[in-house]
Amino acid sequence: MAYLELKNINKIYPNGFHAVHDFNLTMEKGEFIVFVGPSGCGKSTTLRMIAGLEDISNGEFLIGGARANELGPRERGVAMVFQSYALYPQMTVYDNIAFGLELQGADEEYIDERVKNTARILGLTDYLDRLPRALSGGQRQRVAIGRAIIRKVGIFLMDEPLSNLDAKQRVTMRSEITQIHRETGATTIYVTHDQTEAMTMADRIVVMKEGYIQQVGTPYELYFKPANLFVAGFIGEPPMNFVRARLENGAVRVGDATLDLTRKLGEARARYEGRDIVFGFRPESIRLGAQEDACTLAAGVELTEMLGDNTNVYVKMRDERAILKVDPHETPAVDSGITFSVPYESVYLFDAESEAVIA
Repeated sequence: MAYLELKNINKIYPNGFHAVHDFNLTMEKGEFIVFVGPSGCGKSTTLRMIAGLEDISNGEFLIGGARANELGPRERGVAMVFQSYALYPQMTVYDNIAFGLELQGADEEYIDERVKNTARILGLTDYLDRLPRALSGGQRQRVAIGRAIIRKVGIFLMDEPLSNLDAKQRVTMRSEITQIHRETGATTIYVTHDQTEAMTMADRIVVMKEGYIQQVGTPYELYFKPANLFVAGFIGEPPMNFVRARLENGAVRVGDATLDLTRKLGEARARYEGRDIVFGFRPESIRLGAQEDACTLAAGVELTEMLGDNTNVYVKMRDERAILKVDPHETPAVDSGITFSVPYESVYLFDAESEAVIA
């Protein structure tokens, strides 16, 4: 039996706005699940329904097989970390972490042991007597996490906890939160709009758009087997390139190139004959020049960005634009003409109307 189940969950506000549509998901105990998607896609609303902070309009939420729709946040055994640290400014780090246990009436010796053990896990031992204003952003976020994990609950909910940190702090905190998850063994549901956080932290990712689940899968599955254009374009940095194409006489016409993708299309070849499709490829999948067993395309270089380990090359193919990732030692000159190849196994084809993946 799954530990957490969301069955046909919907959220409809009194003004008629339908924020979450038929959300279905099962989670195993100890999983790290990330909800990802653009602002307004319903991911935080779903998290708040799981927490008991938002009513479920219809559908069923189960914890350990038991219906939890009517339970309050405390009865659900959840702890939540918000985007804002929400620390008590007049309390020390020790008191902020201990506050939840004090409310529960735990004895002082137990609280002291738990606070010190939590501080050790979070690297806060040397800061227990400090006030929040004397801490960095990353340290404050660790205190907020400590206040959540000290209660030994089975479910941790995190709503964009790293969005107020700078880039370096976010990288550090990503690994720290992952390590904390491993040490506590709790089921963690984490909300973010940052696909890098999702890819580096999650066991499974739930990609959302406009209140609907687009795909659920491991980071590997979402990157290499996207279900549609949205997922393919959302996961990856820089995002996947999409070029308008057409299937004519069994071959795919992309700009000035005619590509034999018979093996790729398979049985879909007859169904899409004479129809517009979308040709997709990731920037890092290409090789400069013509290659065997690959689609070769011609383009003009508009801009280059040297990033150290690679160079982003912005190119134009007729009316279509794309980004290529190349070795910095092979960076082509701006305004030059180039050819590049996309291996057949790295090509993605999408239905231009439904946006679903074809192959």
